[in-house]
Amino acid sequence: MNYCKFTIMALWMLGAETMLAQTRMTLRQCMEYAISNSTKMRISQADREDERILRREAIMQVFTPSVQAQTNIYNQYGRNLDPETNTYNTVTTFHNGYSLSAGITLFDGFRAINNLRIAKTTQKLGVSKEEETRDQICLATMEAFYNYAYYHQLEAVLEKQVETSEKALERARREEQLGRKGHADVVQMESELAQKRYQFINTANMKEDAFITLKDVMFWPMTEELLIDPETKEPASMLVATDDLILTAKATQPSARIAQLNLKNAEINLKSARGAYSPTLGLYAGWSTSYYTYPGNNNYKKIPFKDQFKNNAGEYIQLQLSIPIFDRFERRTRVSQRKHDVTRAMANYDQKMRDIENEVYRAVADRDGAQASFYQADKLSNVQEEAFNLSLKQYELGLISAIEYQTASQTYLNAKAERLNSLLKWKLKDAVVRYYNGEAYINQD
Repeated sequence: MNYCKFTIMALWMLGAETMLAQTRMTLRQCMEYAISNSTKMRISQADREDERILRREAIMQVFTPSVQAQTNIYNQYGRNLDPETNTYNTVTTFHNGYSLSAGITLFDGFRAINNLRIAKTTQKLGVSKEEETRDQICLATMEAFYNYAYYHQLEAVLEKQVETSEKALERARREEQLGRKGHADVVQMESELAQKRYQFINTANMKEDAFITLKDVMFWPMTEELLIDPETKEPASMLVATDDLILTAKATQPSARIAQLNLKNAEINLKSARGAYSPTLGLYAGWSTSYYTYPGNNNYKKIPFKDQFKNNAGEYIQLQLSIPIFDRFERRTRVSQRKHDVTRAMANYDQKMRDIENEVYRAVADRDGAQASFYQADKLSNVQEEAFNLSLKQYELGLISAIEYQTASQTYLNAKAERLNSLLKWKLKDAVVRYYNGEAYINQD
């Protein structure tokens, strides 16, 4: 009985895994998979870890002292200084020293504070770069997904066209046998079928190529099966004033934040370079002791290690002020370079703001144009479908020639292909506009 229960449970789990493996992935799931498996994202995450480490190091440099402990052991031969009498002798002496020191910079022209600010800004900069990388992966996945969806649905249309042409050819052959149509009509229908089969095979090949591209963008294993849900519903209309869209894009785009943070870092670096002209004030303290003996010499009294460790101990405290006077114009050169960095960063920021403004105008124009093209292509497709169905009936009744039927069929196919193409273009352009409106690609329905 337990064996039967185990077998039923195993079969149920196997079925559940099979159903899970056969689940068709939506566009959002494809983007999530691409992000989680992208090598660019792994590199970006490693960069984020480095930035967190550098920020922690900058915090420690500002708020904590440096502490060092040292010890040494050495023998002195020949003429050397006697540590007991502080006079020179020629006796071999064994030395063992210990020291502990600590120091903290009280003022350095705010360079440590500026380094901490740079570390914080660099961390924010890294987050923005990671967002930009994620958005680029999502957009590339979206383009590959829609390209596959186009050929997938076009293949379905062509498959129906092939079936229709096969039936028409069979009908033409029967009517030839009955003497209602000539052999030329049969040849034309064979040509029509051959053309549709060629287009079907060619589209299937392009679909396979698009599928490989999608797997590559997603970092999906090429040998594993991937099932896609190529939905092509019309995007919801979004009415946003272009000026408002530009303001939102400048405030939310990762590229805009990157340019802004680069400018901020350049300005902080300039302040840090100017701070090098300021004096440096540091506080230092230390303790040290030593032990010595005269190996193989019985003329000197041996003092125990414990007593020497205590008696030879000494402490010091030091307040050090360092004033820069002349460094062969190194500080002056560094300040000039940092000024130029600020100028470049400001120019890059202004250029990025202008680029975003132009991209928004172009994206809105492309979206509106793609939308208008789709509506027209949809109307044309509906009209051509009706015209094709009418031509098919007319051909069956012998009212039109095979050439006229072939022309109507090809025109209908072109209209269906253009409708699919314009719809997917509209969806892609609409997604870009939504992205500029602050809606990440992966969060779009």
